[in-house]
Amino acid sequence: MKKSILIFVSGVILISCSTTKNAGELIGVAKREQSPAYGIYDADVSKNGSFDGQKENDKDIQRMVIYNASIELAVKNADTVNASLTRIAAKYNGYVLTLGNNRSVIRVKAASLKPAVDEACKLGKLKYKNIYGDDVTEDYSDSQIRLDNAKKARQRYLELLAKAENVQAALMVEKELERLNKEIDSLEGKIKRLEHLSDFSTIIVSMQKKVKPGVLGYIGMGLYYSVKWLFVRN
Repeated sequence: MKKSILIFVSGVILISCSTTKNAGELIGVAKREQSPAYGIYDADVSKNGSFDGQKENDKDIQRMVIYNASIELAVKNADTVNASLTRIAAKYNGYVLTLGNNRSVIRVKAASLKPAVDEACKLGKLKYKNIYGDDVTEDYSDSQIRLDNAKKARQRYLELLAKAENVQAALMVEKELERLNKEIDSLEGKIKRLEHLSDFSTIIVSMQKKVKPGVLGYIGMGLYYSVKWLFVRN
């Protein structure tokens, strides 16, 4: 009788270990499917080393470029400039990020960046202007691929959870699901932010207060320009 009980208990332990092992193996498969490199191309590698269906160049790829501008102005009154920047942001369907005495930041629709910058440059004496772009195409595409694979892996984990034969196996799958849900939320947030920054351009305005010279200052400036006129002519 004792021998029969011992054989029964041993069998239960083996089945439990086998179930947990199988759950672990299935989770491993799901993790491999979640890899960014998994499932990007359905075809095999061709003889020339490229994937079938993969373009030899990216001429047809729609680029995602984030355009921003940075300008520096000498101004008489920062409050007056900030009021005008608020008006410019509203005019070009944008919004204000920060308003300060030395630095203000607004966003406008990307298509209206140039006219918005031109108006901002007239709010004081222009000392510096730079319009620049940041190509985020690869980062955006990679995030989309990772998100798609992560969602497929989550669906696989949900199927595993429904088939879990014991508590230990269910806990393993739930732990992976929790990690995966956090990653999906993070990727979705990143993609939305890139899309938003692509739609709205940022204009950074640095301000320096104009220094008004005194009486002696004006005399010195007059002497300087008089000497310059006498000795230096275009």
